[in-house]
Amino acid sequence: MNKFKADIDQYMKVEPRPLWQMLLTREGLWALAEYRFNNWVDREVRIPVLRHILIAIGAIWHKLITVLIGIELPKGANIGVGLYIVHSGCIVLHPDVVIGEYCTLSHDVTIGLGGRGEKLGCPKIGDRVYIAPGAKIFGAITIGNDVAIGANAVVTKDLPDNAVAVGIPAKIIS
Repeated sequence: MNKFKADIDQYMKVEPRPLWQMLLTREGLWALAEYRFNNWVDREVRIPVLRHILIAIGAIWHKLITVLIGIELPKGANIGVGLYIVHSGCIVLHPDVVIGEYCTLSHDVTIGLGGRGEKLGCPKIGDRVYIAPGAKIFGAITIGNDVAIGANAVVTKDLPDNAVAVGIPAKIIS
């Protein structure tokens, strides 16, 4: 519950409005509530009967969120507190993705599996990373802290702290 509270606090900081209005209108918060619930069930609930019931409820909730608003945050992903999702629509994460604290995801973002052989894997994204609309991030790469990834960038290589990356393939410009 504390992690979801931090998510709500981030939304309130970025978009100051009444809490009831935020909870009713921000689809990103709906997806985060579903993710936090399913992640909690997966990691914390150990009573077998209760666990199975909650997994079933969570699976239905996850499918509804994915189909209705186009945001797929799999329960296996490791997402830090304070995630801010700017707009709903076509946000897809691989279950092995790691995202740090207070990051921002825009619409049409894919973060997933890529590479071959020893380089096969998913990205590890640092804290306070901004990912602009249309960005694609693939492979066993590391994105540092305080990074900005530009619109429609395709990132397949590590990015250091404080970098700004744009283009296809993404290049550091600042």
